Amino acid sequence: MKLTWQQLRTYAAPSTSKTTKKLFGRPSNNLTSGIVGLANVGKSTFFQAITKSKLGNPANYPFATIEPEEARVIVPSHQLDHLAKLYNSKKKLPAILKIFDIAGLVRGASDNKGLGNAFLNDIRAVDGIFQIVRAFKDTEITHIEGSVDPVRDLIIVQDELILKDMEFIENSLEKLQVQLKHKGNKPMHEISSMENQQEALSIAYDLLIEGQKIINKKDWKDDHIEALNMHNLLTAKPSVILVNVNETDYLNQTNEYLDSIREWTAEYSPDSSIILFSADYETKLNEQAESSQFDTSSALPKIIQEMRKALNLISFYTCGDIEARQWTIRQNLTCPNAAGVIHTDFEKTFINAELIKFDDVADLKPPFDEKILKSKGKVHRVGKTYIVEDGDILHFNAAAAKKK
Repeated sequence: MKLTWQQLRTYAAPSTSKTTKKLFGRPSNNLTSGIVGLANVGKSTFFQAITKSKLGNPANYPFATIEPEEARVIVPSHQLDHLAKLYNSKKKLPAILKIFDIAGLVRGASDNKGLGNAFLNDIRAVDGIFQIVRAFKDTEITHIEGSVDPVRDLIIVQDELILKDMEFIENSLEKLQVQLKHKGNKPMHEISSMENQQEALSIAYDLLIEGQKIINKKDWKDDHIEALNMHNLLTAKPSVILVNVNETDYLNQTNEYLDSIREWTAEYSPDSSIILFSADYETKLNEQAESSQFDTSSALPKIIQEMRKALNLISFYTCGDIEARQWTIRQNLTCPNAAGVIHTDFEKTFINAELIKFDDVADLKPPFDEKILKSKGKVHRVGKTYIVEDGDILHFNAAAAKKK
């Protein structure tokens, strides 16, 4: 059936001609996260819980984890669950998030104490940080600092990341100064790039001196962000603070240290969300569960979603009777970029896409007929400049390729 222009509307989409803010981090849709914290705060127990596996090595002594463990976790999505039922899809394919369990840090890691540089290099390899702090007392579980004090632990970890970034920037600035001093007949664009790097790194260094992370500054210029992204600095990575509490505190959503944690975070890590969880409680839920789905009382779905939010990751969906699938992209990507996640040829030969907003199908029940949506003007045609939004349902049209 051929549709009229009234039935298949052209969506009034935002254009890429409007400048979008540059983001810190790698320009990738496959971003990773690492579990970071002092030794013996529950990192490996959390890793086992979130991955529903026996990976990791929980133990009552420092450095039980030496090499980073890697796992992929399913991204919970009520949208995907709804769409799979709505389209009567034979398969449901969720997105995944790759997570690494990194060895415990100790005070002085930036001077190579404990696992030192190896630990910090492992953090450099990930895109986002789950920072776990212990906020429960248990005489049977050793704390490497001798007492339970979550704010002190947050300070120790952040100080080590700051000190390592300062060392890295000092070395980088020295090299740039030499290069600029002997710039000779270098092209102007190369000189301009080096000068921009020098300026960005100097501003970043001043922030670090004040005990602030690079990502804390909200008015970075885009060219400075691009320059800093070349250096993959530790404090330019987003973080989610996970407060490991006992089962009672988690279920009541209270803890004696919570106010002080919030106060410190507001001043020194304002980009970070704070989530209460209980590694022991999550382990108990895993032992009781028979399915791969998270229990409704689990904190893990929220934890996964908060990391994706911190990494500026969003989801779009492709749906049909064969499969309903959730795809991951970074914010501010155009429709052809999203098509390229499915197959690179789709990006190269992109023509347009049919778009359904999730809100327009959120309250519908199966059986579902897309023709009814079209008759109501709820199916939009979008082109190359459309910026994909979280929850979009897309059908791509590409040259010499079947619609997917």
